[in-house]
Formats: sequence, structure tokens, C-alpha cells
Amino acid sequence: MRVTGGIGLSPNCTGGKMSITSFNGGQPSSARPKVTTLTIQEKKHRREPITCLTAYDYATSRLVDEAGIDMILVGDSLAQVVLGYDSTLPVTMEEMLHHTRAVRRAVKSALLIADMPFGTYQGDATEGVRNAVRFVKESGAEAVKLEGGDKRVDLIRRVLDAEIPVMGHIGLTPQSVHKMGGYKVQGKDLAGVEQLVKDAVALDRAGVFSIVLEGVPREVAAMITEEVSVPTIGIGAGPDCDGQVLVFHDILSLTFAPKAKFVRRYADGAALIRNAVEQFRTDVETRNYPSDEESYHLPKDTKAELDAILRRKQLKAYSR
Repeated sequence: MRVTGGIGLSPNCTGGKMSITSFNGGQPSSARPKVTTLTIQEKKHRREPITCLTAYDYATSRLVDEAGIDMILVGDSLAQVVLGYDSTLPVTMEEMLHHTRAVRRAVKSALLIADMPFGTYQGDATEGVRNAVRFVKESGAEAVKLEGGDKRVDLIRRVLDAEIPVMGHIGLTPQSVHKMGGYKVQGKDLAGVEQLVKDAVALDRAGVFSIVLEGVPREVAAMITEEVSVPTIGIGAGPDCDGQVLVFHDILSLTFAPKAKFVRRYADGAALIRNAVEQFRTDVETRNYPSDEESYHLPKDTKAELDAILRRKQLKAYSR
């Protein structure tokens, strides 16, 4: 059994004490218990739904954490929704580390997972482990996510040997968009179903703590969820998974691409922001902002002294 995190204090190698909140600047933990990979696995055993959202900066991740979400994923989807790329492929390791660090500063309770970006683990396994270590050591991530099934087993085991929990990801894997010929639902024929089940079982046996199922038929996701011992987290995989994940910007209508079938929008954040910005522009142009109440004023004695100086200057100007 792999356990990340713990309760209270744990001894370090020098026999001293080390707080589990060290990445949060030593701040006290929130009232909500810290979520670990063990927490997530126990929720499956108790058949309790697991919640997960992406987040990419301090403000949004703080709100997501305070709302009680179990897991926060710094997804490579930041390439599109934050950085404006056309796909997830261009985002770099340094960009992912930068955003994960920002999220780490905000998160107190949720389990923090970082997405391994394209090109950082598909080649040399040693490089893949090194990059996984960077996420934990340099940005405070508590787990990493890797796309791919059976072909990732050796790498996953090596990352686990480095004491880093791994979340698997199969089905529609965006980093394989060119190989798949686009963003297409996977597992629609018997051969595809067989491959997905094979991949899920391989990841389960390799030791991942959870598996993201993206863009697969509901029936296939339900079958995999019953087959594997670890939690399945669905995105476009139906309601029978152990948990669900969505992109933060999608649920707030802050993305500009057409809405995917599985996305439910819970608020129109785009309209809220646009209206606020337009009102600000109007208030400035009509000199309704700032008001006198929104302005700072001199202390009375300083103002009196300044007024006296200005009056003297005016008198001198008139006397010329």
C-alpha cells in the first residue's frame, strides 16, 4: 500500500520534526482534513464520489480548495485555456512548474496533482523520472499524471520507485491527438474496448492510485470501474466512474472553443467579467469613477497649510 502524506508530524532523517504543511509556508492547515492518495482510494472502497477540478493559479485554486474539492489537477489544458495554444502539445515543463508552484501556495487540503507535459516522459525513462521528481521537489506537487496505458507501465513503476504517486490516464488522451486523428471518443468497437480494459488493468497492477477515463462510452467506463481496484475519474465517460473531473474554465464558460458534450456550465463567468469590465470603462469615460469617497484626502491640518500656500501664490500672481 502506498501512502502519501500523513497525520500530524513525521520524523525527518535527522531525527527532528517536519510539518506536512512545509510547502504552504508553515501556515496552519485548514479545518478540512488533508486529502492524500490513501483518502482517494478509501473513498472508492466506501463508494463515495470523488471530485476533481483543474486549476492553474493562486486565486482560482484557493477557491476550488475552499469549496471542498478532493483533488486539484494542474492540467496541461492550461496550454489552451490560460496560454492560448491550439492544443496541449506546446506547453513546456517550465510553464507547468510555474503554474503548479502558484497553485501550491493556495492549496491547503486538496490533493495536488501535476500533469506531465508532452515530451517530458515519452522518450527516455530516466528523463521521465527526473521530470516527475522536479514536480514534487520544485513545485510541491503530491502526484503526477501520465497519459497512456500498458506502454507506460515500466515508467510508472520507476516513478513509484522514486516515491511519487502516479495518476494514470487512458481513453482520449489529448497528447496523442495526432496519432488518434483528432479528439475522438475511444473504445467504440470491440477491439477498442478490449484495449482500454487491458490498459486499465495494466495501470492498476503497476500501482497507480487512480485512473482518468476520458472520452469513452459510459458502458466501457462502468466495466473498467468494476474491474480495477483503484478509483476511476471520468471526463466524458459517464456517471458510473468513481469520480469526475472537469476543467475549471469550462464549468464557468471561460473558454472560447465550442462546448464539449460532457461539459456542464455552472455559471457564465465570461458574461460576469465582460459586464464588469464594460461598466468600469463606462464609469471612467463618464468620470463616475473614482468618486470622492473612493479617493484619499489630506489630513485637515496639512490641507489648511497647503491652501494657505496656494492663496499666497495666487496673491503674488495677481499683484504682478
